[in-house]
Amino acid sequence: MNISTAFAPPFKLIAPFFILSGLVFVASVALLFGFEAKGIHNLDGAVLSWIHLFLLGFVMMVIFGAMAQLVPVVLEVGHVAVDLYYAIYPLLIIGTILMALGFYAFPLLLPFGGIIAFISFGIFLIETFLTILKVKKINFVIITVIIANLFLLLGLIVGIIMALAYAGILSVDIYLLLKVHVYLVFFGYVGITIMGMSLILLPMFWLSHNFTWNYVKSALIVLSLGIIFVCISTFFDNKILENLGYLLTILSFFLYFYQIFIIYKTRVRIEIDIYFKSMVFSYICLTIALILGICYLFSPSQELLLTFSWLIFVGYITFIISGHLYKIVPFLVWYERFSPYVGKRKVPMLADLIPHKSSKFQFLLSATGVVIVAIGLYSGIDNIYKSGVSILFVGSIFLLKDILFMINFKEEKNV
Repeated sequence: MNISTAFAPPFKLIAPFFILSGLVFVASVALLFGFEAKGIHNLDGAVLSWIHLFLLGFVMMVIFGAMAQLVPVVLEVGHVAVDLYYAIYPLLIIGTILMALGFYAFPLLLPFGGIIAFISFGIFLIETFLTILKVKKINFVIITVIIANLFLLLGLIVGIIMALAYAGILSVDIYLLLKVHVYLVFFGYVGITIMGMSLILLPMFWLSHNFTWNYVKSALIVLSLGIIFVCISTFFDNKILENLGYLLTILSFFLYFYQIFIIYKTRVRIEIDIYFKSMVFSYICLTIALILGICYLFSPSQELLLTFSWLIFVGYITFIISGHLYKIVPFLVWYERFSPYVGKRKVPMLADLIPHKSSKFQFLLSATGVVIVAIGLYSGIDNIYKSGVSILFVGSIFLLKDILFMINFKEEKNV
């Protein structure tokens, strides 16, 4: 994969995405104090409010910011209208807040929040697809971007219908559409995007060479089929097709996990840094979550579902994101502010932009918090759950502090 920075947008365009995501993550963790380990249900309004705040305000905000940088770099073409990204993050954060409030206590806000968020997503999708049209040679990574964004588009349409139904404007089976919405957006967009970008970021950061991509390619195909099967089975009430879709989804992540293991085995870089620790912890959470997912298929229980969801959302996804933030943000800041002066005067090293001690505290506190919360959710013991949330909250503050430190790094203060 050839990677060029010639088409990269200015960092001032991307920085707000990362800052807002850090703020939302702190707020999301703080809101977890309002739940009790035994009283959490996946269809409760407060739970739906938290899920949308976390996924839209944190996960999607980071992904949009990262894709603003990665899409032109990977495709080696400039954005069609890069300035549109200045409209994406304010619309997304406003829509997210309105949706969260709508699910929590004010259902009439849901359509407004949903439409604003839909406009934000729509701008992103249109700009991305128009940028892809400029590419002369399509490779596998570009195909994953196309597939992921198609799933996102379908998921958004289903989401708008659900929002209108939740507000009482439409009469549809919300629970029926919920699985479709989750699968299209979370597994279809977030899952495939992570797998696709892994083709670029992991080998680049770990300096891995000479390995086959067959497993991750197979994982993407299997996951796409699993998503399609689950969505189709939902409308036709076909349990066999639905369970097949679940099994294919789980199989796809095992294939992806094995691909990561191959990349790890062929790595050149052996430094045990914050990125390495975050990746290892995230994949451990993914492995445990997949095991719990298999157990849930054969013996469904609310405790298994909550623990599985927690390890996927906050164990796997969050640490994938935080680990990459410690790599992406310092590089973007260094490349824009200091690379032009290399060879002309003294400039900071890339490693100088990373708050090493603080990042260690962040990882230790966040990882400990995730594990303790998982134990609390599985056991239903509220004291254990709240203890884990308390530790994770401190870790989230460290993450926000580190993001701000890296973004605001000043040469005169640190060189």
